[in-house]
Amino acid sequence: MPKSILPPHQQVTEHIQKLDPAIIDMVEKLRHIILDTDGQIAEQIKWNNPSFYYNGEMAAFDPKEYKRDIAVFNLHKNRVMLVFPSGAKVNDTTGLLEGDYKDGRRLAMFTDISDVEAKIVALQMVIRKWISLIKK
Repeated sequence: MPKSILPPHQQVTEHIQKLDPAIIDMVEKLRHIILDTDGQIAEQIKWNNPSFYYNGEMAAFDPKEYKRDIAVFNLHKNRVMLVFPSGAKVNDTTGLLEGDYKDGRRLAMFTDISDVEAKIVALQMVIRKWISLIKK
């Protein structure tokens, strides 16, 4: 089946299977943590990487504002980064989010599977705070 015909979930699975084996377990663990955080989070390939977005009801907005986008992977050998395009709007008291970019994005870095496991609560807290800010 051509990639464009596959459902988004399957496209993400195929993308992950082609990654450097050193980071596959980390990416899969993060994927499941994010999807398990809220039933209205969906996944797709966007910006050439797995990404997560809110697929529930929202007030109308300009699609170029990326208000639906929660996080997108930025994947490198032996390092996994989650980019939150509008992460600056979240009052992150956990210290998970890093960076102070003018465009409003913030980053979360993960070095290995134990680092991912140590940050589960913080990651889910940041995502829930992000979702709570959505204008519905």
